[in-house]
Amino acid sequence: MCDFNGFKEPEMVKTRPVIVVSPKLPYRSEIVAIVPISLTAPKHDYPYCYRLSKNYHPQEDDALPCWAKADLVLNLGLYRLSAFKTGRRKYTYPTLTPDDLAGVRRAVLCGLGLDRIAKSP
Repeated sequence: MCDFNGFKEPEMVKTRPVIVVSPKLPYRSEIVAIVPISLTAPKHDYPYCYRLSKNYHPQEDDALPCWAKADLVLNLGLYRLSAFKTGRRKYTYPTLTPDDLAGVRRAVLCGLGLDRIAKSP
């Protein structure tokens, strides 16, 4: 979960689930790149909005449709992130399936306009 407190509309301003898409990098241990997850379907079929195979929120129905909004990738401090609280002193960090992770990565490339480079011979 990511707390977007301090942002201003039209930016995200509430706490919402996110996917960490960056690897651990040297000298960057306190910052990660994230892609927010939304239950709101995109109005148009864009390649930077990836429908996940399931809802990874542990307290919601797995069949609930959700999308990774990869046009909204951000670099944020780890202090904004927290696990899902599932009980008293119980927390979980869901992990995407390999197919979902690959789909989100492709969507990030599209959201950054780098999909053309990835297709180059």
